[in-house]
Amino acid sequence: MTTRTLAAGVVGLIVAVAVALGFLVRGPETGPDQGPDPGTQSGPQPSPALDRAPTSAPAEQTVGTDYVALGDSFGSGPLIPLSRSDASGCFRSTNNYPAYLADLLDVVTYRDATCAGATIRDLRQSQRVFLGDVLPAPQLEALAAGTDLVTLSLGGNEFGLFGSIIGGCSGLAPWTATGSPCRDNFVTAGGDSKERDARRIRAEIAEAVADIRDAAPDADVLVVGYPQLMPTDGSCAAAGLTSEDVAWASRIQDVLNGSLRRAAESNDAGYVDLAVASRGHDVCAGPDAWVNGRRDRAERALSFHPFQKGMVGVARVVYEALRGADAPVVTGDAAPPEGSVIRSR
Repeated sequence: MTTRTLAAGVVGLIVAVAVALGFLVRGPETGPDQGPDPGTQSGPQPSPALDRAPTSAPAEQTVGTDYVALGDSFGSGPLIPLSRSDASGCFRSTNNYPAYLADLLDVVTYRDATCAGATIRDLRQSQRVFLGDVLPAPQLEALAAGTDLVTLSLGGNEFGLFGSIIGGCSGLAPWTATGSPCRDNFVTAGGDSKERDARRIRAEIAEAVADIRDAAPDADVLVVGYPQLMPTDGSCAAAGLTSEDVAWASRIQDVLNGSLRRAAESNDAGYVDLAVASRGHDVCAGPDAWVNGRRDRAERALSFHPFQKGMVGVARVVYEALRGADAPVVTGDAAPPEGSVIRSR
């Protein structure tokens, strides 16, 4: 494990720059745990929360696996302790899903190039970050001819997709109000601009997968979808949107994940569907939520980003997609094999 860098003395700075990180949305608010308000949400019952204990059960060893993780903040895990010191402006957690996956697969080498705020262009160029003196390298530089496994978690920052929906709409009306003020901002006589953007992402991701294929021709490539952010029905204070806008935002996310799936399939890559596994773990799920609500929580998660619990859930789903078998029970912090972690910038 690396030294904790998200100490209390710098949390204020991190929160202050959070809104500039693309997918990071609402400003520096703090508050207690946000569960659903009684009587405001219906839908599937959430499954039990994942346990947390000192260690994680080992998976069967995968001999020779060289793993590279690419992507945005849904891969890097901002504000989830502990934060890695390499590429500090990327807010890479030692307990993000790539770290748990490296642990579960018992990989030989593990490179984490994920970076908060990343867009597809940051695969090919140094990304501008708002903390740290060294810019991260283009993410594709983490790949090599001998790379065996690549996960890609990207797309939500393209065209300001989710940032414009959640960051721009959470203050339009109380979540208890009626109507769809957020949706009304983006739907005109010309159609739904956010749905259009979510469909446009398919071509961008398809090109990114092709670039990954060129750099790592023998690797298994998995495009990882986004977990369910909003409930399937109703709303809550943690969502900050009216019920009608929650339903609309969920539909836009479905379109985005559909674009990711089709982009993967068109380039002979795998797609990891998180929609089913994360159902009942949305921002309104209280203690069973995989994803934080609209308030940043120091040393837990940024607004509308996964908790450590959510990262465990994602890692297990990815593992099962790779192995075609149930993932081992995961408890405690991620522990990739000793000597496997290759630092990057």
